[in-house]
Amino acid sequence: MKIILPLFVFIIYFTANTYADNYNNFYSDFHNSSKVFTDSDEMNVKNFTDPNEVNLPWVNALVRIPLGSGGIYRGSIKDISGSEDFLNNQFKTIIYLHGCAGHWAGTAKRIDFFAKNGYAVIAPPSMARKKYAQSCDTSIPRGGMYRSVLKIRHIDAENAILKAKQLSWTDNENIFLVGLSEGGITTATYTPKNIESSVKGRVIEGWTCNAGWEEYQGVNTPYNEPVLSLVAKYDPWFQAEYLKGHCGQFKNNNPLSKSIIIDDGTQLSKGHGLMHDKKIQKITLDFLKKIRK
Repeated sequence: MKIILPLFVFIIYFTANTYADNYNNFYSDFHNSSKVFTDSDEMNVKNFTDPNEVNLPWVNALVRIPLGSGGIYRGSIKDISGSEDFLNNQFKTIIYLHGCAGHWAGTAKRIDFFAKNGYAVIAPPSMARKKYAQSCDTSIPRGGMYRSVLKIRHIDAENAILKAKQLSWTDNENIFLVGLSEGGITTATYTPKNIESSVKGRVIEGWTCNAGWEEYQGVNTPYNEPVLSLVAKYDPWFQAEYLKGHCGQFKNNNPLSKSIIIDDGTQLSKGHGLMHDKKIQKITLDFLKKIRK
């Protein structure tokens, strides 16, 4: 592993069947395999900011909240809205952004992992929108099928951040943006309009910050927030010359920023998702611990 530094208590119980249904629906309802996509030529910029469309990823966002018993609350924003009285604390909160294929089993594992380590997590599914064009085909794999998807993902990220800060159970001084793949691109390139829509820090998993499209390039951190980027050197999605590299090439001035490039000869160095690895998990938790208030 090559490391570049610096860069940059009522408790709710669920039956087994309820949890199983929640878990399975999580990665089947908003995923490439089940989503009915809109033809790209039928997409309109007006759809991107339509309040009804913007609200759908938020109300359908999956929620994970650590409970005092060591358990985890699992539900969605629409499940928990109006019934948050059992939450007596404010939690450091992660806004988690999925990849181009939408919610999948790996998303559930990631947000459960963060919740088990003390963070509330809100994971908005952009594919909950009625008007949404397909941006990738993971069976080939093929990306870049709908360039403007990044605009939609930015809108959904900003909305989730602003809405999260209105909740009684979030610690607004500690809101973090974390994303995988296309969610990582969104995390890297997200530009808050003001301090209200900013975050405490960012974690980018599975993205190089290099692209042929200008708006996909680099890291946008107008408030110099710390960034942790994680990428495998031989990630199969990023072997074209214009995609090779790492986010450390776009370092900001925050001394807590860090770029991790997996180049150790193991299978991990040829992977795309990295957060299942214990070392990567530790690096991520250590980073979040250092940057939180």
